[in-house]
Parts: sequence; structure tokens; C-alpha cells
Amino acid sequence: MKAASGTAGGLPDQSPSFENGAILRETIAEIRSRFGDELAALSVERVVIGIFFCGVKLSNGHGGLCFTPIKEIPEAVCCPSSLRASPWTGKFRGRPVDDFLETVFDKSPIKRAIGIAVVNALSASCWDQDPPRDYSIERGSDALDTVEIPDEAEVVVVGALVPILKRLKERGKPYAVIEMDPRTLKQDELPFWVPVERTAEVVANADLLVVTGTSILFHSLEPILAAVKRGAQVVVVGPTASMLPGAFFRRGVSVLGGDLVYRPDELLDILSEGGSGYHFFGKSADRIIIRNDGTN
Repeated sequence: MKAASGTAGGLPDQSPSFENGAILRETIAEIRSRFGDELAALSVERVVIGIFFCGVKLSNGHGGLCFTPIKEIPEAVCCPSSLRASPWTGKFRGRPVDDFLETVFDKSPIKRAIGIAVVNALSASCWDQDPPRDYSIERGSDALDTVEIPDEAEVVVVGALVPILKRLKERGKPYAVIEMDPRTLKQDELPFWVPVERTAEVVANADLLVVTGTSILFHSLEPILAAVKRGAQVVVVGPTASMLPGAFFRRGVSVLGGDLVYRPDELLDILSEGGSGYHFFGKSADRIIIRNDGTN
């Protein structure tokens, strides 16, 4: 594998694009650059589409996760339609990773999720072969538990992220939570709900912005970041955000909170039985915090 150079992205400095999906495009370009010709030799050994997460294991032994977009799969009610949503079922094993890198922009949310899980597995492989030099990775900690919430900060949360919402309620001050489906919020959180149509307006006022990693899956993160004011702290969290951070840092993200898989077979067995993070954290995967050290 080639060593990375330059900024945290391993790519030349350039004005970042806030076009939908730009972060994934740059991350995949960095992965291709790091692996070079070695990428062609890698394949996917196993795929599990669980209720909560999709997981993969690569032929080099690394694993990756992504949120399973269950609500976005109307085809799931009909067997013939579900075939169109996942035409590779029964044919995942041995398929080149290159095939999966193309699916992160597919119309099918499940194919996108599996592709992102592969990106995360390849990112873990990069860290194993060439440890970070211009950013840090802390294992065993949850970014939502450790992020600092200044007393007078205006806080905006994108997504029903339970741990941070709990902390904000204990703080006893107003906040804003942007969520497509307000039914996912508790009764005492509803007064602070903001419809997605007001995202840019509300995000522009945030001193601290916490965004669900599922925004990567739906290619909606970039417009959110484009609205952030200078000096705001931005945290992106969730298993989907477990990848090389350069493209995020170039767009003002301060911290990524993701997951690092270290026993992929055990993890995939848990997912195949409907398991969630409660069943595998500290056993086959660790939460990680990826911090920008300020040089990017």
C-alpha cells in the first residue's frame, strides 16, 4: 500500500466541493490512491444485511459497518421487487471490492449501505497499514459522550441522536433538533424539533453542530456543512462515518465518531441474528473518535 502524504486526505489542497456525495467521491479517490494496484486483488468475503447495520468482511480480514436504511426500502414488502433492490443476493462472496465502490451512488439504499461498509473496511485497512500522522484515533470512547457542550453555545442536532439529546435535556437550555420524522422524538424533545426544510437557516446559527452519519448514506451531509458558520464545532457520528477523515476535515468537521471492527466474523454473526451495537461493542468492534489536530 502506498503511504499517504500532504493533508489528512493524502490528496493535494483544493477548495472543497459541497456538491452532494463529494465527500464519498474524495474518500474513494484517496483509498484508490493509497492501495494502487493492490486494490484489484481485494474482494468481499462476506456480507450481512442486518436489521440495524450492514456489515462486510474483506479478503484481507478487515471488516466494516454501515447503518441499514430499513425505512427507505419499500421493495421489502414484495419478494420480486426486493430482488431489484439487491440483485447480488447469493453472489456477494468473491466479488471485487471495486464493484462495491461503484454502489455508493446507486439508487438502491441497500446497495449504497453495503458500498459504504466496504469503504469503512478499506479505511480500517489503511489505518492498519499506515497509521494516521496528522489526526488522531481514540478507541473505546463515544464521541457523543465526550463532546464538549459550552454553557452558552447554540446547539443544533441533525438526527434523533439519543445520547446527545439526553445530555442537552439535562443541560436545561434550548436547542434545535432537525429530524425528518418527528415521531422518532420523545414528547419532551418535540418542542425543539425543526423541519428539514429549515436546515440551512438553523445550522447557520449553530456554535455546536452534531450530525448523524446516516447523512453520508443519503448524500445530504455536504449541503449541511456548507451552511455552517466559521468557528463552529462540527461532529459527525455513527457507524456510517467510520472512514478516512480528510474529506470531512476539509469541509470543517472537527470530529468523527465511528466504529472499528476487529473481529469481523463474530460481528457478522451477531448482525445476522438481528443484533445491534449493544451486542458487539467491546466484543468485536470498538467505538472510535477521529479528531482533527488542527493542521488540516
